[in-house]
Amino acid sequence: MDHPRARRERREGREPLRRGAGGRPLPSRALVFSSIGLALIQVVGTRAAQHGQPQAHQLDPFGFVLLLLGPAILLLRNRLPVAACVGTAAVVVVYLLVGYPYGPIFLSVVVGFVNAILTGHRRAAWISVAGLYLAHLTLTLATGDLHWNDARDWARELGTIAWLLLVVLAAEVVRSRVEQREQRRQVRAEREQRVADEQRLAIARELHDVLAHSISLINIQAGVALELLDGDPEQARTALTTIKQTSKEALGEVRQVLGTLRTPGRDDAAPRTPAPGLDRLDELVAQARSAGLDVALHTTGTRRALPQGVELAAFRIVQEALTNVIRHSSARTAQVGLVFADEALTLDVQDPGPLSATGGPRAGGSGSGLTGMRERVAALGGSVSAAPSGTGFRVHAELPLHRADRPSTAQELP
Repeated sequence: MDHPRARRERREGREPLRRGAGGRPLPSRALVFSSIGLALIQVVGTRAAQHGQPQAHQLDPFGFVLLLLGPAILLLRNRLPVAACVGTAAVVVVYLLVGYPYGPIFLSVVVGFVNAILTGHRRAAWISVAGLYLAHLTLTLATGDLHWNDARDWARELGTIAWLLLVVLAAEVVRSRVEQREQRRQVRAEREQRVADEQRLAIARELHDVLAHSISLINIQAGVALELLDGDPEQARTALTTIKQTSKEALGEVRQVLGTLRTPGRDDAAPRTPAPGLDRLDELVAQARSAGLDVALHTTGTRRALPQGVELAAFRIVQEALTNVIRHSSARTAQVGLVFADEALTLDVQDPGPLSATGGPRAGGSGSGLTGMRERVAALGGSVSAAPSGTGFRVHAELPLHRADRPSTAQELP
């Protein structure tokens, strides 16, 4: 049966530790096999090396225990890297004090040192290696193996130092590469998370704008239909027809937005209709008029096709502004102005007001519409203001055209 900790580690994307009785973690197979291989190399290599060192203490049972103890300690190097590094160095110090022959027993120290460096315990690793070398130097001086006036002895000692420095340098290079790879992974993960957040916010903006506008129109038309159902069935039928058409269009746009959440690469996830743009402003004005709001649309400058991001942002800003007039204002008229310039598109939506008896906070809403409006404009590098103006309300936005074609970390949703 799977241990609960193993299941949690697997859910978190980590390789679960092997566990024994009581849930105690066991060394992985890789650790076990590497330690067994290291033990064989140390035993066989040291037995071969002692033939060239007749003055050294020949291997006995205690020497074999020391040769096997280092690899055994390394079984703990993943869980206790400092203990493994210090322990292998201590074993070698005892080995040298007894006077056993030099040989591959230092491999255990190298493995423990490199592992401690890679896990971030550099101070402990350096102290362990420094302590080991001091023990070696003290023993060499005490036994008379190092003569102050013998160049060959000093050359051998310098070779030992160079070997240690090479191990240290290799470990530091590997540590640096690992850290760089981890930093690149974190940067990539942060970038992917940022893109995902931007896409999520874009979906939230689209759903809010589509649903808030459509549901407001449906609510008004439903009220009209209820009032006229008995006295003027033909007008009630017209209101219900408007409800049907508005709900159909809203469902189509919602399906298109939700299609972006499907698996990438699927053909049916592609948009089936173009993104809303300024060419649909007349349709937006007609919908507002069907809800009882007379909208006057004024255009200054040469009307032309603009980048898709600007077209979509402009359409949604006007849509949100008119929806707010319908929901919150007692005015039955509104002014929408568009100014086409070489560098920017300027939008101006005027609500003469005043606030209706059921508008404002009583009309509900979370303010997400104005927030989404500001996010759209900020993504294009423009500016927007939405504030009271006299007894009414005014939305004024400037959308620059020179930044609209620049690539973004997240594509604007249709």
